Amino acid sequence: MPHYLCHEQPDLLEFETTIVDARPGAVLLAQSALHPGGGGQVCDAATLAHADGEVRISGVSVEGDAFWHLLDAPVELPRERSVHVSIDADRRSTVAQLHTATHVLNALVYQRFAGALVTGAQINADGTARMDFDLPEADNDLLRALEAPVNDVIRAALDVRIYYVSAGEARATPGLIRSLSVAPPPTPDGSVRIVEIGDLDRQACGGTHLSNTGQSRPVRVVKIENKGRRNRRVRIELA
Repeated sequence: MPHYLCHEQPDLLEFETTIVDARPGAVLLAQSALHPGGGGQVCDAATLAHADGEVRISGVSVEGDAFWHLLDAPVELPRERSVHVSIDADRRSTVAQLHTATHVLNALVYQRFAGALVTGAQINADGTARMDFDLPEADNDLLRALEAPVNDVIRAALDVRIYYVSAGEARATPGLIRSLSVAPPPTPDGSVRIVEIGDLDRQACGGTHLSNTGQSRPVRVVKIENKGRRNRRVRIELA
């Protein structure tokens, strides 16, 4: 699987490409800058303009190494046709803000609750997200109180940097891989993508993020839920 083009060129929101394969309601493109989703993050959406009109790309289905772009109409477009793709910038921005905020929340929980790990996450396009943590003895009021320090980090405008390390280094470095259930997507050389937020946080992740925390709206902690005997679910939304 190649490095995602959206990782290499995060500001590429419009591009020309060709259809290399098609079936009713889906196309396979020669190249794509859409993020396919995964790890709890929803995929990008886009508009695909072709010679006879345009259609909405509503999702991405990852089938082996192929990213099939799902259309909102059961049309079958001709192969080798040139198309213009415009990624939904508002959706990308909303998801990137939330994903960056969840990293900040994750960092604070990891630091303040003895290295507690993530057991699940969901980042939505409607401005809401949730993170589940392995926190059997946590005080829910202490988790709710993390809203203020999360927003302090957002206001501090910390740079968000991306780099890669070997899989061995990622496994050997405490705190780089913090999920009990999700691994970062593979890369051709077997390396692992690391997201670093100032001096606050470093962890493996394959999602989309801001380049600076100050680009995000503030967040609100909406609800804390007990999920089973061990898990605490923290629900947040963009203010």
